[in-house]
Amino acid sequence: MSEIKLFEVGTVVKERTSSTVVLEKQLQTTIEQNMETFFGVRFLKSEYMITSGRMDSIGIDENNSPVIFEYKRSSSENVINQGLFYLDWLLDHKADFKLLVIEKLGMEVADQIDWSVPCVICIANDFTKYDVHAVNQMQRNIKLVKYRKYGEDLLLFEHLNTPVAKPVTETSTISTTSSTYTQKTHLEKLASASSHFKTLYTALCDYIESLGDDLFANQLKLYLAYKKVQNIFCIEIYNKQILLRMKLDPDTVELEEGFTRDTRGIGHYGTGELEVSIKTAEDFQKAKKLIDRAYQETL
Repeated sequence: MSEIKLFEVGTVVKERTSSTVVLEKQLQTTIEQNMETFFGVRFLKSEYMITSGRMDSIGIDENNSPVIFEYKRSSSENVINQGLFYLDWLLDHKADFKLLVIEKLGMEVADQIDWSVPCVICIANDFTKYDVHAVNQMQRNIKLVKYRKYGEDLLLFEHLNTPVAKPVTETSTISTTSSTYTQKTHLEKLASASSHFKTLYTALCDYIESLGDDLFANQLKLYLAYKKVQNIFCIEIYNKQILLRMKLDPDTVELEEGFTRDTRGIGHYGTGELEVSIKTAEDFQKAKKLIDRAYQETL
């Protein structure tokens, strides 16, 4: 296993020795107070009581997917199984979670909850290689995060796995006064796209994934997101275009009609202030400079 050393650089270089947090409650409180900064998740509630236990912390991420946090308090505690149990409970009690979101964040957010990839983040001072292997075999969105404390003021989180989870199947129907129709998912739109747009889509994903190992894909119901801690890119595919939204300040970009658009204040799926419309291979080539900037300028 690789050893991580942290050094404080000043007039004299000092090695910071690592330790675990003595009080797990202190770690939980620190994470809850900084959940959006650490993990891109809006905090909802601590010690969320359910019929057969309580979840340590619960929140909702920027894709409006539920996120459960479980902290390993002893070597004998199986935090992965606990998290899996709570995840299944949550999927069977969606109305309870929606009421919590309404209470904390309002009806607008509650109406946008995405149940396709709810997540469990398990946090401990260590996991075994068998834990990582077991989670990877589950094909559930369970993330293992190892923490170390350095001195009094530094906390390191090491993400040990990148889960490849099968999205939870969920039927989405939208009613109108005259008819009811089913909204197509991102994967359904991709499957029905022309060969031209499938080729462009594959090239776009391949390029984004080549930017760095710290990027990973998150397949949502209505779009594909690429993120570090938070989303950097969100992709939608349509019959006549691919929409790429990215975290890049539109004020720093010379907007081009029909190609780039400022989406601040405009309702849309996914996150990102700059929208790029890709219809041709030439559009894709032009977009690469913006993609590079978004990746490099996002922590």
